[in-house]
Amino acid sequence: MRSTGSEAAPGGRTPEELEARLAVRLSELRGERGWSLDELARRAEVSRSTLSRLERGEISPTASLLGRLCAVYGRTMSQLLAEVESEPPQLVRGRRQEVWTDRASGFTRRSVSPPHPGLRGEVVEGVLRAGADIAYDGPPVPGLEQHIWVLEGVLEVTAGGHVHEVRAGDCLRFRLWGRSRFCCPGPDPVRYALLIVLP
Repeated sequence: MRSTGSEAAPGGRTPEELEARLAVRLSELRGERGWSLDELARRAEVSRSTLSRLERGEISPTASLLGRLCAVYGRTMSQLLAEVESEPPQLVRGRRQEVWTDRASGFTRRSVSPPHPGLRGEVVEGVLRAGADIAYDGPPVPGLEQHIWVLEGVLEVTAGGHVHEVRAGDCLRFRLWGRSRFCCPGPDPVRYALLIVLP
C-alpha cells in the first residue's frame, strides 16, 4: 500500500507500517478459515510463493492481486484496507483519506468515504493513466452495486459482457456478477468517482 505523499497516513502510520499491517491481516484471514497457502493459492489462482511473500510483507500487492484475494475473502478492497485501520471517523478530511497506488498498472485509488460499520456504501476516487488496463475476475461480493461517474477523461468499462465508453459527466451504473475490466484509452488520464453499495 503506497501513499503518494511523504506525510504519514491516517492514524499517524507511515505507508510502510500500513503495508506491514495489511500483510498481517491477509495472513489472519487465511488462518481464520483454516486454509493452507496451497489451498488459498488454488482458490485465488495465485502462486503459493507470491502469497507467502505477500503475507511476510516482502512484496507489495497489485490491484489485480488484491482484487483476487478480496473475492476469495468476500470483501471489497475498501473493506480490507479499512480492516488495517482503526474505525474511520464520520468526517474524513481530504488530507486523511487513504491513497493507494499500483504503479505497475497505473492505478491510483483514494478512499474518499471508507467503509464503516452499519453503512452499506462507500465512495472511491480512481485515476488511471493513459493506456492502463485492469481486469478483475469477479466482484468480492456477487451482485455488488456500482455507480461510476467520470470526472475527467474517458473510461472504458466492461461489465456483464458489455463494453461501455464513459466520458466526463457520464455515469454508468450496474450490479456486478462476473468479470469486469477498467481501461483508459487516453490520450489523457481518467479520473472518476466510484460509489459502491453492498447488496
